[in-house]
Formats: sequence, C-alpha cells, structure tokens
Amino acid sequence: MARTPEEKLTIVEVCAELKVSKSTFYDWRQKRRAPRCIKLPNGDLRVRRTDLDIWLNEREDAA
Repeated sequence: MARTPEEKLTIVEVCAELKVSKSTFYDWRQKRRAPRCIKLPNGDLRVRRTDLDIWLNEREDAA
C-alpha cells in the first residue's frame, strides 16, 4: 500500500516506526512532546503522516 501525505497512522504504527513503546508515546503525549494527534469519536488516536514527518524534521539534529 502506497503511503500518502494525508494517511492517518494508528498509534501502534507510529510506535513501530519510531521504535518506541506505547507507554513512551503516551508519556510524550502527556508532556506535549508527541506529534499532533487526531482524536476520533471512539477515543482512538490517529497521526497524519505529514504531522509525523514535520515532527521528526523538527527534532532532526544538525550535524
């Protein structure tokens, strides 16, 4: 499946990509350090691919 900029990722997918546990992600979220999330009516969270990419770029360490 091709990735699109408007793709919405589950928290499991985000954690797998970042290689962090769900508890780490939720800790970041509580501290307002996680990427922007969309809260669905059922309470589930999604992260737009573009928001994750922007978040990662902002944390890139300039060598």
